[in-house]
Amino acid sequence: MLLELKVPSPGESITEVEIANWLRKDGDIVSKDEELCEIDSDKATLTINADQGGKLSIKATAGEKVNVGDIVATIDTSFAAVESAKIVAPVVEAKKEAAPVAATKPVESAAPIASPANYAAGVPSPSAAKIMSENGVKSNNVEGSGPNGRITKGDVLSLLANGFGDKKASGNSRELKKEKMTSLRRKLGQRLVSVKNETAMLTTFNEVDMGNVMQLRKDYKDKFKEAHNIGLGFMSFFTKAVTIALQKYPAVNAMIDGEEIVYHNYCDVGIAVSAPKGLMVPVIRNAENMSLAEIEKSIASLAVKARDGKISVDEMSGGTFTITNGGVFGSMLSTPILNPPQSAILGMHNIVERPMAVNGKVEIRPIMYVALSYDHRIIDGRESVGFLYMVKELIENPKRMLFAGKKGEEVLLGL
Repeated sequence: MLLELKVPSPGESITEVEIANWLRKDGDIVSKDEELCEIDSDKATLTINADQGGKLSIKATAGEKVNVGDIVATIDTSFAAVESAKIVAPVVEAKKEAAPVAATKPVESAAPIASPANYAAGVPSPSAAKIMSENGVKSNNVEGSGPNGRITKGDVLSLLANGFGDKKASGNSRELKKEKMTSLRRKLGQRLVSVKNETAMLTTFNEVDMGNVMQLRKDYKDKFKEAHNIGLGFMSFFTKAVTIALQKYPAVNAMIDGEEIVYHNYCDVGIAVSAPKGLMVPVIRNAENMSLAEIEKSIASLAVKARDGKISVDEMSGGTFTITNGGVFGSMLSTPILNPPQSAILGMHNIVERPMAVNGKVEIRPIMYVALSYDHRIIDGRESVGFLYMVKELIENPKRMLFAGKKGEEVLLGL
C-alpha cells in the first residue's frame, strides 16, 4: 500500500509553507510516528510524522515552497512487513543456538534485533542542533558518533571543548557564508518593518528598585519550589504586575482594528522567547487570573516548546500585550518594537547595582531599567507613563499585588 504524506495546515490564513529539513533520506525504511520532515510557516516550525512504517519516497526537496495539502512524500507500507521479518528471523535462530550454551551467550546474539537508526547520517539530534545553532557550528564540521552517523550532543560538546578543531583555529579565514532566510525570519522582518512604518511608536522609560522583590524571592524560593515544583523567577512578578496595570489602563491593552479601537477585558500576555529559528512569542491566556506559580509553569512549558520547535500557531496567536527580557543577554537599555496588532510592549533589562539617593542618603541598590514602547495613536502620555509607573510601584512593593495595586490601608478604607 502506498501512503501519501500531505502538508498539514499550520493554522488559519496560512496556505504556503517551506520544507526546512528532511530528517530521513529518500529510500529509508521508517517507523510509524517517526519524525520525517520539518516545515517552516510564517509563524512556527512543525514536523510531519509517518502515519505508518515503510519505505520513504521524497517528492519535495529541502528549501522548496509547497502549498498546504500538497503531497511531499509517500510511504510504501509493504516494506514495513519485510523489515519486520528480517528482524524476527535472527531472534528465532538465536533462541535455537541458546540451548546448549551458557546463559550469558544470548546477550551477544541480541545485536541483530537492534532497531534501525531514526535519523540519516549527519543529522543532529534536537539538543545537538540547539548547541550548534548557538555556537555557529556546521554539520559538516562534526563527525557523528550516533546510530548511522547521527550527530549527538556529546559530539558537539567535544568539538567545542577542543577549540572547534582546525577550522576555527585558523583565524585568517575570509570565508563567506550565505544562508537562505527561513519563512519565519522573513515574516518576522516584514512585520517589524511594517510596525515602524505604520504606527506612531514611542518609548517611555523608568527605573525599578529590585531590592524588595529580590529579598522576597530569596526568602521564599526554596519553599516555593517545594510547594509548586517550579522555580520562582522575576518574569512572574512582572507578568502579574502588568496584568494589574493593564486593568487600570485599558488603552495599553487595546488595539486598532480599521477605524475602531478594540478593548480587551482579559490579559493574554505574550512572553518573547529567543529560539534557534528566530524570536517567538508564546501567549499566556487570562494571565490576570493566574497565581505566580501558574504563571511560572506556563512560561516554562511554552518556552521549552518554542525552543524545541514544538509550539503550535494557536499558542502564539491572539496576545493583547507582550513582555520581552533583554536582560538575560546583558542588555542595559533598549526600545522594544511593538508586536502587531498589539499597541504596547514592556522591555525588561539587566539588574545592576547603582548608587541611589534613599531618604537623603546614598545607597547601593539593585536597579533595572524598564521601557514601554507604545502606539501613540491610541495611547497617550498619561496612560503610558502611568502604566509604567504602576508596574514600577508594584515591583518595588510586591505585597501590593495582593490588593490589585492598592495599599493595604486603602483596601481597608474602601478607597
